[in-house]
Amino acid sequence: MLIAGFPAGAWGTNCYLVAPAAGEECVIIDPGHQAAQGVEEALAKHRLKPVAVILTHGHIDHVASVVPVCGAHDVPAWIHPEDRFMMSDPEKALGRSIGQQLMGELTVGEPDDVKELADGSALELAGMEFSVAHAPGHTKGSVTFRMPEQADIPPVFFSGDLLFAGSIGRTDLPGGDHAEILRSLGRVCLPLDDSTVVLSGHGPQTTIGHERATNPFLRQVAAGLGDGIAAAPRRGM
Repeated sequence: MLIAGFPAGAWGTNCYLVAPAAGEECVIIDPGHQAAQGVEEALAKHRLKPVAVILTHGHIDHVASVVPVCGAHDVPAWIHPEDRFMMSDPEKALGRSIGQQLMGELTVGEPDDVKELADGSALELAGMEFSVAHAPGHTKGSVTFRMPEQADIPPVFFSGDLLFAGSIGRTDLPGGDHAEILRSLGRVCLPLDDSTVVLSGHGPQTTIGHERATNPFLRQVAAGLGDGIAAAPRRGM
């Protein structure tokens, strides 16, 4: 399996291209602010053909390049229905202005083909399977994508802004809910095998085992002390 990732734009949002191997079809995850050029460079470098864009949530730092990327390759974008409005109205999603100068760099709106994600569904794309889990808390429509273990490759978990190395997503924007994100951590993350590789929306990769042992939020959720955990540090938008 090939996973090519890079941080893009003002918020350093991780965009991922996932394929069975170089020279094959691929899926693009979270093409955010100023990600379009990086996507094209990765496609050319690895000789990939995109078949879909899939989105962990609707914040502008994760979806800003969806329209140009989908348009350039005539592919659909998948997003949870509760976050779909954010593609067309990013300022409503943030509860504040993101600035006229920055807005001038963004392509606001939906691509021609939008498909909606559902909790528990399995996406079969580019010869790969992505298991979808609804994980609200950072936004109402946040989701994660999990790929099963393959031969000697451990399971891979695209956590979006649910789980980071050492932290979790912020919950102080519209649609955020601290208690809800703790429930999502317990329901979605804790059952995963320790070997699962975590590729998050911001920052370095980690593993579920490392986060189970060291992440203060995940540790306290596992101990049943979720209600007493302070709000998470600011990450992403």
